[in-house]
Amino acid sequence: MVIVLGSVTLQAGRLDEALALSQEHVERSRAEAGCLAHAVHQDTEDAHRLVFVERWSDRAALEVHFKVPASREFVNALTTLSSAPPAMALYEAVEMTL
Repeated sequence: MVIVLGSVTLQAGRLDEALALSQEHVERSRAEAGCLAHAVHQDTEDAHRLVFVERWSDRAALEVHFKVPASREFVNALTTLSSAPPAMALYEAVEMTL
């Protein structure tokens, strides 16, 4: 499984637009093959920062997601609303049971 953690800090006054774009992207991504979970959250310590948490079945599914034109368009649109470049980290994970 691949975990993706991403974040973006937005320009003042751009939160509503970014949330709308982000929620549309999340919903579209959830329908893709290999997407196990995809969500966007607003940082409680910085109201201008959005955090993305994704789980993908494997690297191949994530790479297909990155190649979807709508995914690239989303990143480009979100970047124009940001005050700094977005950040993203990928992790290979194994689910553990308690």
